[in-house]
Amino acid sequence: MLTVHHLNNSRSQRVLWLLEELELPYEIVHYQRDPQTMLAPASLRAVHPLGKSPVVTTDDGLALAESGAIIETVIERFGQGRLAPAAGTPEALRYRYWLHFAEGSAMSPLLLKLVFDRIETAKMPFFAKPIAKAIAAKAKGAFINPNIVGHLNFMEGELSKSEWFAGDEFSGADIQMSFPVEAAQARGGLDAKRPKLMAYLERVHARPAYKRALERGGPYGLLS
Repeated sequence: MLTVHHLNNSRSQRVLWLLEELELPYEIVHYQRDPQTMLAPASLRAVHPLGKSPVVTTDDGLALAESGAIIETVIERFGQGRLAPAAGTPEALRYRYWLHFAEGSAMSPLLLKLVFDRIETAKMPFFAKPIAKAIAAKAKGAFINPNIVGHLNFMEGELSKSEWFAGDEFSGADIQMSFPVEAAQARGGLDAKRPKLMAYLERVHARPAYKRALERGGPYGLLS
């Protein structure tokens, strides 16, 4: 039996979706973010030293961390040929690329934008406020926002080649890519001007397994 250590409004929602797509039995241990800091609770460190989610544990004591590694490992061990293109095909190369692109490239500027947005609105002495806002605006204007735009344009172009990120078939790469695309819609400026990405999200959110994962995982802030 697999156990998902699930933090609300986090990347672990992808893991629940993966397990629902594969129709694998699993249990959930729920964790809640601190409402002030939005950080994971210290209790997650008992599962993994970094205290982050997702973590998947097995009955034999194995602890898997990092959503991309979890998706790849679970599909290899339990997928029985599902959710991954055949080895040696062009689709397999795209599949591996997007598994790594999601966190290696797409999420970095989105996370930085979240941090600098909070700096702009954080409580601080009145004399420091203009300085903080100026630094945040400079960082976003010169580096963060241009990178987000470049990534979104790239992803939009790639989805003009096929219905899903790795090709014409839905795969684990789409599960991995769902989080940065949802984050881009929530705070990165993704809207109807990029119809391929918006249509992709509609297909993702319409999948029965995705809906079942939301029912089991609980409220998911990126969709609100």
